[in-house]
Amino acid sequence: MDVLPLLLLVAGSAAIAGAARRTPVPAPLLLVAVGLAVSYIPGVPDYTLDPDIVLPLVLPPLLYKEGTESSYLDLRANMRPVALLSVGYVLFATFVVGWAAYVIVPGLPLPAALALGAVLAPTDAVAAAAIARRVGLPSRLTTILQGESLLNDATAITAYRVAVAAALGEGASWIHGVGEFLVAAIGGVLVGLALMVPIHWLRTHLQEPLLQNTLSLLIPFVAYGVAEQFHASGVLAVVVVALYLGHRAWEVDFATRLQEDAVWRMVAFLLESAVFALIGLQLPVVLKGLGAYKGIDATWYAIALFLVVVAARFVWIYPAAFLPRLLFRRIREREESPTWRTPVVESWAAMRGVVSLAIAFSIPLTVHDGGDFPQRNLILFLTFTTVIGTLVVQGLSLAPLIRLMKFPPRDVQAETLAEANAQAQASRAAENRLAELLSDERNELPPPLADRLRSVLERRRNAVWERLGQTNPVTGESVDDTYRRLSRDMISAERAVFVRLRDKRYIDDEMLRTLLRRLDLEEAAAYREAA
Repeated sequence: MDVLPLLLLVAGSAAIAGAARRTPVPAPLLLVAVGLAVSYIPGVPDYTLDPDIVLPLVLPPLLYKEGTESSYLDLRANMRPVALLSVGYVLFATFVVGWAAYVIVPGLPLPAALALGAVLAPTDAVAAAAIARRVGLPSRLTTILQGESLLNDATAITAYRVAVAAALGEGASWIHGVGEFLVAAIGGVLVGLALMVPIHWLRTHLQEPLLQNTLSLLIPFVAYGVAEQFHASGVLAVVVVALYLGHRAWEVDFATRLQEDAVWRMVAFLLESAVFALIGLQLPVVLKGLGAYKGIDATWYAIALFLVVVAARFVWIYPAAFLPRLLFRRIREREESPTWRTPVVESWAAMRGVVSLAIAFSIPLTVHDGGDFPQRNLILFLTFTTVIGTLVVQGLSLAPLIRLMKFPPRDVQAETLAEANAQAQASRAAENRLAELLSDERNELPPPLADRLRSVLERRRNAVWERLGQTNPVTGESVDDTYRRLSRDMISAERAVFVRLRDKRYIDDEMLRTLLRRLDLEEAAAYREAA
């Protein structure tokens, strides 16, 4: 691909994603819709989705970002439903959707149909996280969906490889398929376990934040690449490393955490935006190769397969939600009984995304005897239409469905109270430590500086409690909102003076940058204290 089309893709998708924040439509859906519309404009180049780029270069950083922001403790607490979805459902969907495609599409061989089933089985990590954040799913349901989408790609890719091997005439057996799955899964986990501790050690011993963040950008590619070298699951290796590093992120230097958060937000924003725009832009590429299947037949196949994908999710989710409770007393004692509402949303919030398309595009063009892969172009078309269908139909209707289900809202008051109690305990520990330090003559400070340490600590302790208080009757602001606004106004006044002094050549630009950075850090501190 030329440089200019690539730049236009990144810049255009970023602009659309930014504009989506001002609309009620989630950014992934708007990006797909605009991509579909732009694909019809004459002169727009064909943006072919290259699996050799998406799988090793785009998927690892997106999985790493979601993994570091996921809760290891929450995932461990919900491992049973996550495993039932990321392994059980993927295999179930592979066979059900594959068999349905074999029945629906005349002449489609069963191995090729199962390859299509494996392609459409995994839900998308990026889509699930983006939609969940926007529509406000309950926290446990969000954890389960994110955990599923982080882990299910490994199952789907392995099932796809076995099915394609059978379609190519390589004689893959069920035993071979199970063995390959176990090697990929166990190997991926072992590679992740082997890498996570030395990588974390290196992160905590590098002294320069710039080097630490350079390492952070390399981690997902290293984990993925090492695992793939051993024919293990690169996806699982990345997820294991990401969960460990995210769980122990507090041990990294604060400057690294601040910089890393900004860097990864930007990387994820650009990649997610480009990925969803690319999904929509695949339409000309898919239609160009459809050939004899254009028309009513291809449309019927697409609608029927979409309905099968949606129905298969419901068929799996409801027994998976209720049967374990009926069979095992420990589960009944440990977990609350699910209502019928949760499985409905869990079934409907299963968008497919770029991973399905990338896997479909990786289907080889020919088999070993030199012939074409059976109905490859139709498989690409059915994958594309199912991805678009889940993103548009389910994505647009998910928020109204959640409102219709009337899930209990988050208890903001209780969350704030818990935060305030935690801050109070931390503040008491800090006060005791400060008193201990100041009692040592080596740490003697002038009273104003010692009082400043105490006042900063007091402000941090009181800020959370103030959020529980009353709002300003004139402005409607809470106390901490007013504090934040006044701090910013004061810092803005200082910043204007520094710039004016630079313009008058009283200070140079290097000194200005030093002074502005100091103010930026103070403004960030004021924002965090009130946030």
